[in-house]
Amino acid sequence: MQPLAERLRPVTLDELVGQEHLTGKDSILRKAILQGKIPSMILWGPPGVGKTTIANIIAHTLQVPFYTLSAISAGVKEVREVIEIARRQQHAVLFIDEIHRFNKSQQDALLGAVEKGIITLIGATTENPSFEVNAAVLSRSQVYVLKPLGNEQLMQLLQQAMERDKWLQSKNIELRETAALFNISGGDARKLLNLFELVVGTLQEDPVVITDQKVMDIAQQRVAIYDKTGEQHYDIISAFIKSIRGSDPNAAVYYLARMIDGGEDVKFIARRLVILASEDIGNANPNALLLATSCFQAVNLIGYPESRIILSQCVTYLASSAKSNASYMAINNAQRIVAQTGDLPVPMHIRNAPTKMMKGMGYGKGYEYAHDHENNFVLQEFLPDAIKGTKLYDPGNNPREDELRRHLKQLWKDKYNY
Repeated sequence: MQPLAERLRPVTLDELVGQEHLTGKDSILRKAILQGKIPSMILWGPPGVGKTTIANIIAHTLQVPFYTLSAISAGVKEVREVIEIARRQQHAVLFIDEIHRFNKSQQDALLGAVEKGIITLIGATTENPSFEVNAAVLSRSQVYVLKPLGNEQLMQLLQQAMERDKWLQSKNIELRETAALFNISGGDARKLLNLFELVVGTLQEDPVVITDQKVMDIAQQRVAIYDKTGEQHYDIISAFIKSIRGSDPNAAVYYLARMIDGGEDVKFIARRLVILASEDIGNANPNALLLATSCFQAVNLIGYPESRIILSQCVTYLASSAKSNASYMAINNAQRIVAQTGDLPVPMHIRNAPTKMMKGMGYGKGYEYAHDHENNFVLQEFLPDAIKGTKLYDPGNNPREDELRRHLKQLWKDKYNY
């Protein structure tokens, strides 16, 4: 017997639960599907929220040949074979599941056929396509973001399952509690339905009374709690980041181990460390960003399992480092000022003056070249007049940035109130 999630897989847009922003009434994607004029697209979202289902609905709706490949098992050869078939048939839709697993040469093999309209590409990915999908493929595709399912939608799925599935109809099910089912599934419809089927099949009782404790007992025995896109994923990455930010290398490396043992993508972990090195450490220790960047590059070169050692070195260093979010706050402050004030005119003396006419208009007039002065500094205005004197970068309270603060105070005196 097929798994419950497969038995209940929707075949029409009206049967799909969730993703109303994409497939609801008057939505762009629904209109495109019903009109039979879909663009090449990347469906980005966590597992079990409808990426493959939407592709299957398109296959049922459109009157064109439809081919499916999995990036886990297919290569350039299989891609070219489908393209050749599509060329003979004038046009076809090609669905590639987990397209982020294709390397550059595999993704490049798609470009010509997409450009010429030989194939309409539908790619599904759980990873940010900005990082994992070839820019050339991305530029030729519409990206649709799918959202995790909420508790109301998960409950709707359970009710549909009990109403529609013949095997579940034969059971006397009392759904007394659902929190454990929802928490473990983490918004993943496939995981929810298959876990529900597992629980019902395991409980040898009549009626089958579903409680949180029973679900947890069965789940801990039979399924892995950690899921790369479920609630545990978000809880553990949150604990991981907060442990590093809180300067606790012991907790940080513990949560690193939890993610590694759960099968988390080591590149995802390394990317988060690069972000954290600037957001939470910044100029308190500029070496943090250098190490985090080197860690990301090394992880890409080495791969698992050895990359766990590289990650551990980086994590313990970042957690042990002095902390500052001053750079993060500075860009937030600057963007807020820009949003409030718009495109303020650049002061004339620091404008570029590449032509004689522009020089005649006063562009660059009065600019002082800092290196012509003592200590390579001269007091002059750089901000637009409307916001002059505005301090956006406030150095953090740590030895390195205290030194920067003293230096800036010496240069600018009371101008920026350092």
